[in-house]
Amino acid sequence: MEVTKVAAAVIWKDGLILVTQRPPGKPRAGLWEFPGGKMEHGETIEQTLIREVKEELGLDCRELLPWQVIRHQYPDMMVELHFIHVLEFSGTPTPHDGQDLRWVSKAEALKLPFLPADAAILAALPAAKPALRGCSLL
Repeated sequence: MEVTKVAAAVIWKDGLILVTQRPPGKPRAGLWEFPGGKMEHGETIEQTLIREVKEELGLDCRELLPWQVIRHQYPDMMVELHFIHVLEFSGTPTPHDGQDLRWVSKAEALKLPFLPADAAILAALPAAKPALRGCSLL
């Protein structure tokens, strides 16, 4: 089975992370996830994340910190998720795909019904925004 590469943004603001709920009509509707989407041909994973967050939420990501990569087998597809912390951004999140969104703490996130692939990393999520460790990818 082909592997679909996906960029997933862990967007931080005031100690909270931004999560979105999959809208009706999409596969796995109603489940929560980290914003992001599928990599297009010729893109890096960072370019994918920047494009997807801009398209979905209208945010411009400025400081990225790669975090974890996991694979998850759904009944209909295998995904390779690249989780990237977004430490700095500009704009106000606006749901362009009809999805709900929330700023939540790690404790609140653990209580939401997440996509299985995203839920797999919630326990490892830091309780606060990580430090940039010296350089920005942008």
